[in-house]
This record gives sequence, structure tokens and C-alpha cells, in this order.
Amino acid sequence: MAVKLRLTRSGSKKRPFYRVVAINGHTRRDGRPLEFLGYYNPMTNPAEVKLEVEKIQKWLDLGAEASETVRSLLKKNA
Repeated sequence: MAVKLRLTRSGSKKRPFYRVVAINGHTRRDGRPLEFLGYYNPMTNPAEVKLEVEKIQKWLDLGAEASETVRSLLKKNA
């Protein structure tokens, strides 16, 4: 099973809100996640990002692959 760290979209139309999740790589974008790892709200100024770094590091150590967007959020948050 290939686990990926990626964003799932929630919120209403034209008001996006994203959650950072660990999810099976073959699951659809808004499918059932294995674990919630934080959130990203691009509608605030500046964008609000809250990441649970310990949980993310645990998944990366187990072999999960982060998406490009999640990697950039981790770099900005570090």
C-alpha cells in the first residue's frame, strides 16, 4: 500500500479549506484518510497553516510520500 501525504478539499464553493491527510495513494482526493495531520486555509491573509509535524515525520519515516504542495507547506512552516 502506497501511502501519500496530500491535501483534501473541504469548505464551500469559492471558499476552499484544505486538510493535510495521510491517505492510500489509490484513493480519490476526498476519500477516507488514514489520519488527519493538519490544515491549510488560503482564504486568510496571511494563509493559515497548522501542521502536526510529529505525526507527519512519523508517516515519512514509515515510507509515505508527500505531495509537492505538502512539501512546500512543510518548508514554509519550518
